[in-house]
Amino acid sequence: MRARVFVTLKPSVFDPQGNTVTEALHTLGYPTVTDVRQGKYFELEIDARTADDTRRIAAEVSAKLLANPVIESYRIDVAEADTPGGAK
Repeated sequence: MRARVFVTLKPSVFDPQGNTVTEALHTLGYPTVTDVRQGKYFELEIDARTADDTRRIAAEVSAKLLANPVIESYRIDVAEADTPGGAK
């Protein structure tokens, strides 16, 4: 199964890269973009029997390696891996 992990800075953590992107978008003529928060995205292929097992393993990996729990939070989406040809 595939686990998608989205890691983002916690709301209370200053995001200089996000601020830079926001300012650049304003310069490019997009004043309606009021905030940008940057993050990381990971796709994990996990050989597990159930979606719950996949989510549990992805959460352990995220907490131990992919995210810094002091300043980052993460969200996990689980889906069956795509087979060749796009069918599931």
